[in-house]
Amino acid sequence: MNQPALEKVDIHSEAFLHRLMKRQLRLSIGCAAAFLVALLGLPLVNYFFPELMAKRVFGFTLSWFILGVLFFPLVWAIAWVFIRRSIALEEAEAKAGQ
Repeated sequence: MNQPALEKVDIHSEAFLHRLMKRQLRLSIGCAAAFLVALLGLPLVNYFFPELMAKRVFGFTLSWFILGVLFFPLVWAIAWVFIRRSIALEEAEAKAGQ
């Protein structure tokens, strides 16, 4: 019962889709964890380091500067990483299926 070394993978099979979904789930959890660290980290830093967060940066307290200026680019960066890696996962799986 020798199987060929380069067996063609059916991209519509349950195993193929399960493997792709598992990799995408791992990516989603990683991106969600990064978002939650940013979202929950700011109040924690405010609570534990109030002197640091009260410092002025460009006319704002550091807390407001992070929230108003740096938070949204961070969310965009997380979304960009998610989209790029998700597309790369799908392309790699499709290439493996050919």
